[in-house]
Amino acid sequence: MSALWTSDEVAAATGGTATAAFAASGVSVDSRTVVPGDLFVALAGPNFDGHDYVGDAAAKGAAAALVARPCESRLPQVATGDTHEALVGLGRAARARAAARVVAITGSVGKTGTKAMCARALATAGRVHASAASYNNHVGLPLTLARLDPGFDFAVVEMGMNRAGEIAALTATARPHVAVITTVAPAHLEFFADVSAVAVAKAEIFLGVADGGAAVLNRDNACFPMLARAARERGIARIVAFGADAESDVRLLDCAAGPHGSRIRAAVAGVEIVYAVPLAGRHWAHDSLAVLAVAHALGADVAAAAAALEGVCALPGRGRRFSIALDGGPVDVIDDAYNASPASMTAAFETLALAPAGGRRIAALGDMLELGADGEAMHAALARDAERAGIDLVFTAGPLMAALHAALPAARRGGHADDAAALTPLLRGALRPHDAVLVKGSHGAAMHEVVAALEALAPAAGEARRAL
Repeated sequence: MSALWTSDEVAAATGGTATAAFAASGVSVDSRTVVPGDLFVALAGPNFDGHDYVGDAAAKGAAAALVARPCESRLPQVATGDTHEALVGLGRAARARAAARVVAITGSVGKTGTKAMCARALATAGRVHASAASYNNHVGLPLTLARLDPGFDFAVVEMGMNRAGEIAALTATARPHVAVITTVAPAHLEFFADVSAVAVAKAEIFLGVADGGAAVLNRDNACFPMLARAARERGIARIVAFGADAESDVRLLDCAAGPHGSRIRAAVAGVEIVYAVPLAGRHWAHDSLAVLAVAHALGADVAAAAAALEGVCALPGRGRRFSIALDGGPVDVIDDAYNASPASMTAAFETLALAPAGGRRIAALGDMLELGADGEAMHAALARDAERAGIDLVFTAGPLMAALHAALPAARRGGHADDAAALTPLLRGALRPHDAVLVKGSHGAAMHEVVAALEALAPAAGEARRAL
C-alpha cells in the first residue's frame, strides 16, 4: 500500500501532534468501513462519538487515529483540538498539493447522477477521483478531498446544502476549477424565502473558484441570468451554458427518449455530436449536456467523453431498475427512493411514462420534505403531473402525501398509509404481472424500505406469489 498521508503530513495539515510515526493509505470516518491502512478520524456527533470506536478501527487494521482526546489503543494517534476542523484541514491540504483539476457540482436536483457521469466521461482523459455516494456535506466533501491521490488528473465532487452559507464553506475547501449548477428549483424552501433565495445560496459555489476557472450553468433555467451575473461578479470570465436554448454553448438539438435510455444529438461549440445515455428519462439527457460542458471547459476530448456515457449505470435510489417475478409475468421497479422534490418528482413521472405499456404504471410516493409552508400545496399539485404522465395508480405515504391522495381522482388512488412501512403491504398486494412501479420520496420518508421489501421478493414466480 502506498502512503497517502504520513504522520508528519497529517500533523502539519491539522495542527496536531503525532504520538508515533505512521503511513496511511486511506482515510475513514466510519469504523465499520475501515480497511487496513486507513487513518481513522474520530468525529463526534449528537448521537455518536468516534472516539468510542478507535479500538474497532484498530482491530480492522487502521494505521492511525485522528483524535481530539487520547484514547487507549495501540494505534498511533494525532491529537488535535477538533476532529472535524482537522478533517477540513486534511481536505484543504490534499487540495493544495493535488495536480488534479477539480470539478464541483451543485444544484437542486441531479448532483449525484451528474457527478457519476462526469467522472466516467473525464476518465477518458486521465485518472479521476470522485466522491462516493452523496458525500456532499461538511463531512463528505473534506473526506473526499482527503482521499485524493496527489497524482490524479481530475477530482469530481458534489456540494449539497439546505441553508445559506453551507456551500460557501465547502467551495472554500474545494477551490474548484469548474463550478457546475445543474438547475435551481423548489427545494429546502423551509429554510429559504423563495426559489431566488435558493439560487443565491447555490451561487456561493463561485466564491471558491480558482483563478481562470469556469462556471457551467443551465441556460434553460429561469435563474440563469442571475447565476451568470453572480459568476461574473466573482471574476469568472468563462461561462459555459448548456440546455435546449438556442444560445447554449452545449445545445440539445434532439432527444429520442425510450424506456431504456435516450439517443441524443447535441452541438458543442457549434460542432454536432450524437451519443446515447442508457438511462430512461429526459432529465438524464439534459444532465449529460452539463457533463459535456465540463469536458469542453477542461479542454478534454468531448467526443470521447460523450461515447463514455454509453456505459453509465443508474445508482441505487436514483433510477436503478430491477424486476420481480409474479405468476404470469414480471413487475418492473424503478428505485428512485433516495430523495425527492417537486422537480425531481415530475422527472420521475416522465420516466415512468416511458415504461412499456404491457401493464399498469404505478407510483408509490413518500413525503417531499423541507418545502416549508407551501408543502401541502406542492404535494397536491403532483396530481396534475401524474395525470399528464398517464400514471394509473398512485400509492402515498406520510402526512404531506395525504394532500396528494386527496387531490387524486378516485380511480387513480391506490391507497394511503401513515408511513412507508405501512404502505408496503398495500402496494405489494395490488401488484399484477407486467406492472411498472416507481418508488420515490425524500430520504427521511424512508421509501427505501418499500424498495427493500420489493427486492426481497423471491425471483421464482411461485415463491414471489407466496410472498405476496
